[in-house]
Amino acid sequence: MTITPIRDAATIILVRDAATQPRILMGQRGAKAAFMPNKFVFPGGAVDPDDGRVPLAAPMAMTCEERLRIGAAQNLATALAAAAVRELWEEAGLILGTAGAWASPPPDDWKSFADTGHLPRADALHYVFRAITPPGRPRRFDARFFLADAAHLANDPDDFSAATDELTHLQWIPLSEARSFNLPFITEVVLAEVAAALPHIGPPPSVPFFNNSDEQSLFERLGGASPLR
Repeated sequence: MTITPIRDAATIILVRDAATQPRILMGQRGAKAAFMPNKFVFPGGAVDPDDGRVPLAAPMAMTCEERLRIGAAQNLATALAAAAVRELWEEAGLILGTAGAWASPPPDDWKSFADTGHLPRADALHYVFRAITPPGRPRRFDARFFLADAAHLANDPDDFSAATDELTHLQWIPLSEARSFNLPFITEVVLAEVAAALPHIGPPPSVPFFNNSDEQSLFERLGGASPLR
């Protein structure tokens, strides 16, 4: 039997007007996509090999870094944060960065971001959820979800002109209406967690973790209570 490898991935939940009428950024995956076709999702994707060596203008909160390091390689926390920023840029054309010059030539996957005149920043990212794709799927990811306030963007949050075509129908969806869209199950779960936390945007008391690393699913809390079966 072929075993589908599990790839590390980062997803970003970008929120506007969290204290009044919260809206979240989502787009639709293509009908021919191998993973979650036609579904509305947050920007995100797999960690690239060069993400771990990208300079961050500002680090994440220590609480988030410590939780990301649980059961992970030493440099993975930095790589995940960088991947979230890169995916936001690639899929939505939005810049989560600080104006500045790169000290050395950027990796190929980061060249277009660097050309905007910004360095990626991680201080606006808050680690709020983790989920491993269940066995039997054509692609599997160990996805970490980051919550961020759109107020930290360096460009116009309504300008998607620099986005690739990986996501279509990019839009700011009122949180109260999001569940009427065609969503993956795990996205619905994450949205419920986000709705319960807002207007607070910061490290949660603990990070929910849907652990589907083997045939038995576990719901755990990282930095909080013991695993629940």
